[in-house]
Amino acid sequence: MNQEQDSGAPGTTKETTVTTWDVDAEPQGEELRQLVASRLRAIPDFPEPGVVFKDFTPLLRDPAASRAVVADVVRRRAGAVDVVVGIEARGFILGSVMAHALGVGFVPVRKAGKLPGETHRVSYSLEYGEAVIEMHQDALQPGDRVLVVDDVLATGGTAAACCQLVEACGATVAGVEVVLELAFLHGRDHLPGYDVVSLLVDEA
Repeated sequence: MNQEQDSGAPGTTKETTVTTWDVDAEPQGEELRQLVASRLRAIPDFPEPGVVFKDFTPLLRDPAASRAVVADVVRRRAGAVDVVVGIEARGFILGSVMAHALGVGFVPVRKAGKLPGETHRVSYSLEYGEAVIEMHQDALQPGDRVLVVDDVLATGGTAAACCQLVEACGATVAGVEVVLELAFLHGRDHLPGYDVVSLLVDEA
């Protein structure tokens, strides 16, 4: 248990509990990739015919597997980021846990109209139209090193738009972390110059 000075009440302290574990003892490399792959479920024809949906809920249900995913990011990013930004919706789940493990704050990026304060917004193209995502204008500080987190990198449009939001706040994108990259959709082409890391790569 750690004690920190409570800035809201001079002369007092507040206690915070931070869970730690030996991240190097968690599965790594091929062992980790096989573990995570075994916890992803392919569901054909969802949400529409011809689409194979990658279901992450079995991974989230398995504490050992999800902990190993977080540990992989902590090993790579500890001390190199100030804030984690998670993309709606599964990026919230993964990103908030990663932020806690890294000991940094978490900021959500949401679909248009979901945040109550003044926002930066970026629109981007989808296959059948356009989407808009937003971030509170005061969510990040100039110079913040930001890790962008999502579950899947597909076409790269959402991740690229999120990076634009980060930079609109004057912050720096330290990296982009995803669990699964659908390489056949060439999402990396929309993220030139960024440090993009994917745990699994689907070439099919």
